[in-house]
Amino acid sequence: MTYCVAALVEEGIVFASDSRTSAGANDIATFCKMMVWEQPGERVIVVLSSGNLSMTQSVIALLKMRSKDEDGNAHPDGILGVKQMYDVAKLVGVTLREVIAREKTVRDSGVDIGCSFIVGGQIGHKTPRLFRVYAEGNFIEATPETTYFQIG
Repeated sequence: MTYCVAALVEEGIVFASDSRTSAGANDIATFCKMMVWEQPGERVIVVLSSGNLSMTQSVIALLKMRSKDEDGNAHPDGILGVKQMYDVAKLVGVTLREVIAREKTVRDSGVDIGCSFIVGGQIGHKTPRLFRVYAEGNFIEATPETTYFQIG
């Protein structure tokens, strides 16, 4: 069972995640559930994931692949190129919906492909922002009344 949490604090955002994917009497499997994109001085974006590992990793792989162009520069429509954290959350949701649509046959066979994400960070000198992206690809933003999200 995965557990991830992120909280807005005075100095920014704190992120935490476990790395366990399964455990048995003689077998413990791990996989990183936290992905960080950083351009020093320009942006830091963190994505935490929980749920079906193949689904979450497909979303992360697409986000990574689409973050830079063929010359290694930030792609303007990718996670390293968008101008607002809102657009990052939207991009994660759209990518999740794309993967869900692609895996319709798997879902229809009864496999639980549900997953969710916490997305947060800072672009430029703007205020850090934190979002929770639901399994359907829609999202909400943390507020002064609800300063943290947990998934798992």
